[in-house]
Amino acid sequence: MLIGYEDFKKDVLRLTGIDLSAYREEQMKRRIDTLIARNGINSYIAYVALLKRDREKFEQFVNFLTINVSEFYRNPVQWGVLEQEVFPALIQRFGKSLKIWSAACSTGDEPYSLVMALSRYLPLSHIRVIATDIDRQVLDKARMGLYSEKSIVSVPQELKNRYFRKVGKGFQIADEIKRQVEFREHNLLSDLYPTGCHLIVCRNVMIYFTEEARDSINKKFSASLVRGGILFIGSAEQIINYKELKFQRKKSFFFQKE
Repeated sequence: MLIGYEDFKKDVLRLTGIDLSAYREEQMKRRIDTLIARNGINSYIAYVALLKRDREKFEQFVNFLTINVSEFYRNPVQWGVLEQEVFPALIQRFGKSLKIWSAACSTGDEPYSLVMALSRYLPLSHIRVIATDIDRQVLDKARMGLYSEKSIVSVPQELKNRYFRKVGKGFQIADEIKRQVEFREHNLLSDLYPTGCHLIVCRNVMIYFTEEARDSINKKFSASLVRGGILFIGSAEQIINYKELKFQRKKSFFFQKE
């Protein structure tokens, strides 16, 4: 078992801007120790030295830290609620120029799903999604827009036919969808949040944070939304103190700012 994790957390914060104290420690430490062992290193000090001198290992570390499990239309029933109830209500209330933020967007499956789903109501030229993640590597992959068959299995067939083309063993998403998404690097724990949002989607990420970090992030999400805006969270997540955050629960995973 490696010792010196507290000092290692401080080194990581200086190197990457990622505050490991905000993550559940037992789970995160186990993942990091596995990666360190995989690189044939037996101390945190030696691993930090490797990260400082080897850019590829540094990128590998950041990519390993961030949990990049994603797929299009993940949890289709919830996407049905978004498409059939939430989008029409937002358009009726705020018009056709909605500001949408896909936070911790991973490889782009989620923001591209948002564009496709909203395209059933609005011309693509009216749709704009801000998509952010802390991991530069997954953002590069998202901009590329190439996915496996497994990733797009839940995409409605007519949208799959319209917006994807087969490329080798993968599927390339159409440029007309890609153009509507702006990808940015962003740290949920430390960076400024977009303001004036009508919809924020942040799903299956908060489960990795401590309760204190989750509370801080949800407060900032509330401040980022306009009155009447919606926060869409993951199926494994909940917001117990949503009333304190000026939210109303609209559906199981949808919260509206009062």
